[in-house]
Amino acid sequence: MSPGSRPWSGVQRSMSNWAKIRVATVFLLPAVLSVILLRLWPALLAIHTSLLAPRAISYSLENYIYIFTDPVFLNSVRVTLVFALIVNPLQVAIALGLAILMNNKLPMTGLWRSAVLLPVAIPQSVSAVIWAAAYRPDGLFNSLLQAVGIGPQRFVTSPDQALASIILVVSWIGVGYWMTMLMAGLQDIPKSLYEAATIDGANAWQRFRYVTLPQLRRPLTFVLVADTVANFLVFAPVSILTKGGPQGSTDLIMNQIYTNAFVNGDPGSAAAATVVLILLVLAIVLVQFRLMSDRSER
Repeated sequence: MSPGSRPWSGVQRSMSNWAKIRVATVFLLPAVLSVILLRLWPALLAIHTSLLAPRAISYSLENYIYIFTDPVFLNSVRVTLVFALIVNPLQVAIALGLAILMNNKLPMTGLWRSAVLLPVAIPQSVSAVIWAAAYRPDGLFNSLLQAVGIGPQRFVTSPDQALASIILVVSWIGVGYWMTMLMAGLQDIPKSLYEAATIDGANAWQRFRYVTLPQLRRPLTFVLVADTVANFLVFAPVSILTKGGPQGSTDLIMNQIYTNAFVNGDPGSAAAATVVLILLVLAIVLVQFRLMSDRSER
């Protein structure tokens, strides 16, 4: 090898590394810009707006003081927490059950998978309109109830039934998507683990508890966190079906943010409510990560 060849090879490697960096930058730039423009910038703008009160000369906590003394907003926080406490485990449990069922090679599995996934392809607003027709006093559900001898129900017009009706709609929309994620996790579990458990005498419940659940820890964590975030941002079904009523029984925080910003013309309190919602979601997600990690270490 000639004395001058080694430096030249170093220059070539350096040029090759810069070329890789440029290519990576070109591919990453759209995603980075999207995160900045669609996530970080709106979040910073919401924080800025929430600290600007109409009667304040500089930054203040007036908007936060207002929303935390507003019984309407406090009710929306309570309703949102109740909603999340019910809908998140419900959707994950149903999605897991369907994923296991669809993964067992049932007859016409493809047809059943398509049927479960169909609501995912329909916009939430369209789904809400469909369910609104089914919830009518003369709609599908009351017709079915009357056929089995049960009187007509009010559903979305009843303070006692409206939130459950929204939970049913949201679950119908989202369960198929989470089922797909969990099915992918199920298919990654080695069959040899099930064979070894069967040889050791494990029954179906023991195989599920000691093989399926531990192996599904990461997909389950992802689904639980993503499902939580998605359900805290539910807006279209509430806006179309109940508009937060009756008597505030379905007034989720997202609906309250929309009402403050575009109906009441109060962007400051809407921005403060948005910041509170973000902090609430982050706190719950952190708790979920902690619980899932502690369970995996046992």
